[in-house]
Amino acid sequence: MRRFYRGIFIVLVALRYGLDELVLSSFQKPWLRVVTRIVSFGRKLDAPRGQRLREALESLGPIFVKFGQVLSTRRDLLPPDIADELAWLQDRVPPFDSRIAIATIERAFRRPVGEVFVEFDETPVASASIAQVHFATLREPGGLVREVAVKVLRPGMRGLIEKDLELMAMMAAWVENLSSDAKRLKPREVVAEFDKYLHDELDLVREAANAAQLRRNMSKLDLVMIPEMFWDFCHPEVIVMERMKGVPIAQLDRLRTAGVDIPKLARDGVTIFFTQVFRDGFFHADMHPGNIQISLDPATFGRYISLDFGIIGTLTESDKEYLAQNFAAFFRRDYKRVAELHLESGWVPEGTRIDELEAAIRTVCEPYFDRPLKEISLGMVLMRLFQTSRRFHVEIQPQLVLLQKTLLNIEGLGRQLDPELDLWHTAKPFLEKWMSDQIGPRKLLEQLRAEAPRYAKLLPQLPRLLHDYLENRPADHRRELLELLAAQKRTNRLLQAIIYGGIGFVLGLIAMQLLVRVRLF
Repeated sequence: MRRFYRGIFIVLVALRYGLDELVLSSFQKPWLRVVTRIVSFGRKLDAPRGQRLREALESLGPIFVKFGQVLSTRRDLLPPDIADELAWLQDRVPPFDSRIAIATIERAFRRPVGEVFVEFDETPVASASIAQVHFATLREPGGLVREVAVKVLRPGMRGLIEKDLELMAMMAAWVENLSSDAKRLKPREVVAEFDKYLHDELDLVREAANAAQLRRNMSKLDLVMIPEMFWDFCHPEVIVMERMKGVPIAQLDRLRTAGVDIPKLARDGVTIFFTQVFRDGFFHADMHPGNIQISLDPATFGRYISLDFGIIGTLTESDKEYLAQNFAAFFRRDYKRVAELHLESGWVPEGTRIDELEAAIRTVCEPYFDRPLKEISLGMVLMRLFQTSRRFHVEIQPQLVLLQKTLLNIEGLGRQLDPELDLWHTAKPFLEKWMSDQIGPRKLLEQLRAEAPRYAKLLPQLPRLLHDYLENRPADHRRELLELLAAQKRTNRLLQAIIYGGIGFVLGLIAMQLLVRVRLF
């Protein structure tokens, strides 16, 4: 019943803000324009369509707000008025009452907020779908006063998210049962994957741990800054971190005025992303402009500042190797190798013809090479690849959903920074170096060095282990063979008894039937 009521609420919100009219009016068919006038009759829809869409998403809750955040980066797919309005969702979601935030802090740390912080600004500096942020100053045990940012979880988030996820799971099951083609997309597994990450985002201590790991991973790259976490002041509902001072990446005019090299910034963003994905297998998976700033401090001028680490993507070694080989093959335009990788990974059925899949991938991808980013629409590429995958029954991999989402964010961000950026050309040398490091002599030496303690312990025992194995192998095999033959004989006798018993039973039934018929005759 909760899912039913939530579904009704979603429909009512859509009608209240005229989202049905917004969708219908985008079509050019005359009869649909008539339908639009009919459904909008009697409703006051004077507000701009972008504002109505934003307000509807805010009313529906955090999952829908996140959907709007992703959409706001795709200015190539959305009209400018809608994209500009959805950009407000990135860090300007309406805040909740500061008194609730203070009460949450005092409940988490079990003391008044005045005893926790030297100063606390009750006016939130940023408000997002899951939490909001306040600035404060904190006195460390050594007496040093530090400027910090305090992130406080929104009240009632868990119940609302669980309702939406239950509804999404129910709809995914419906979609999967409607057609065999829908099963290939694994909608229920995709929803389960988002369920996991959204619940992880509700635990702010997990977010602090994610930030600490990213900070260690990126410490030697000198391209991105991650805030330090104050572990004595971290709680599932409240975390305290180093205050980062930068300019939001969306304020390009201000960055240009300050002298920031915007094209270099775009290239650095690609390098950061591919480093996190292919070197570490641990990447920031919520990279919309609201979570990214640029430092103007002379000591760190032009560096990225990453914020909000609630959603982090992880890849296994096999995932990284598969993706890297795919990217490298794409950059070489080796479509046959791409097709072979799809077959080797089990993404397509075993009987798929490599030459047909190769030709289909070439048809989709070849027109997009050697173009600047402004002329490439990843949305169009994905749509054509989806049409191709449907023909070859390609299975969607749920563990890569976050990576796909982050790629969309990266494209949108790159388009805003430098429309002339050639994504393929920028990433190709990086990936080739990564592949060389993974399969070259350096990687072999690193693996040998890592396994050296184990080998040092094993080598002195090797002659004795080899002698014991050779000495005991014939006797062990003879004993196992005799036991196997004895078991086989027992099984044969049992099968014979069952067969003979069954034949006797059938013959007995036939004899009884004949006897009855003779007597009746």
